[in-house]
Amino acid sequence: MKPEDIRESSRIARRMSDIQPFHVMALLARARELEAQGRSIIHMEIGEPDFPTPQPVIAAGIRALQLGNIHYTPALGLPQLRQAIAAFYLERYGLGISPARIIVTPGASGALLLALGILINPGEKVLMSDPGYPCNRHFVRLIESLPIGIGTDSATGYQLTPELIAKHWDAMTTAVMIASPANPTGTLLDPENLRAIVEKVHALGGKLISDEIYHGLVYQGEAATTLSVSDEVFVINSFSKYFGMTGWRLGWLVAPETYVRDADKLAQNIFLAASTPAQYAALAAFQPETIAILEQRRTEFQRRRDYLLPALRNLGFDVPINPQGAFYLYADCSRFTKNSETFARDVLEHAGVAITPGVDFGNYEAQRHVRFAYTTSLENLMEGMRRLQAFLHKS
Repeated sequence: MKPEDIRESSRIARRMSDIQPFHVMALLARARELEAQGRSIIHMEIGEPDFPTPQPVIAAGIRALQLGNIHYTPALGLPQLRQAIAAFYLERYGLGISPARIIVTPGASGALLLALGILINPGEKVLMSDPGYPCNRHFVRLIESLPIGIGTDSATGYQLTPELIAKHWDAMTTAVMIASPANPTGTLLDPENLRAIVEKVHALGGKLISDEIYHGLVYQGEAATTLSVSDEVFVINSFSKYFGMTGWRLGWLVAPETYVRDADKLAQNIFLAASTPAQYAALAAFQPETIAILEQRRTEFQRRRDYLLPALRNLGFDVPINPQGAFYLYADCSRFTKNSETFARDVLEHAGVAITPGVDFGNYEAQRHVRFAYTTSLENLMEGMRRLQAFLHKS
């Protein structure tokens, strides 16, 4: 039987042909193969902090297990954690957010799935920036809706604008997704532009979903939360990036008050509740000693960015604007290649440096771009640049 016949007989849903894997995972698998063969690989492909979870958080998780805190929590999350997140908004942003509006989820992905499930009907459209985080468009497709990627570049800081939203809005459009700081570009929406986008989406009768999972990892200016503009927005955040809890799989959603009941109902049905030990561990994430550790790490990420940005430019990559946050640099590699996928494979095979091709983040000028993640030590970054320079010199 031919592979296509097997696929047809398996009755795989049509949506699956539109949901692509992370291309970088194939590169990562190859990198692991090369390492198993004894090759040294500099990993700049994965968006995961290289620091371990802060010790106070680990200790809190261990205590939870020892005390037997392993049973289901309410679907909306552990009440103490929802209160702690609300207190964090007050401390960091000066905003009084009711804990009742905060839903604890299995990672930011759980929060995004909740927001989309509540808001979007099959066939409706969701506008988003291209380039952008791939799961955003794939989750929209999962619920039988249409992700509309809007090409953005350095002229708008790789961010949507009110004008772009109005231009692409039609009768089937329901919502807009933004991210600040953004993956893969690390750019921010300043407070003025953020307010203008919120007002435009509201005026068009839509809803705004704001990805804020890289808040805390900002090196220039301040990351304004969309909640400072309106209570009628859906804000997604995570314990993965700033808090260094990737494998704990914990995030949260702040929803308008009128949507919380539906969020509760949907959470009960799709994941019941987030991990209980992880929720108890996360209570320690907001302690002063933990925040002090996280701020030291933020300073180190900035040090890495401040090295890598000029280093890439000196090699001939075009990074037209300075990324203000996250831990990525989105670089135009068209001086060296017309195909960023082939370029990324060649860099891995011949230079021992793993990077992400732009195709993972959308379609707009994807073959001209690659993403560098500075989620490895400064020493590794320096070695990576030495290897890359040697590779480019030979090419």
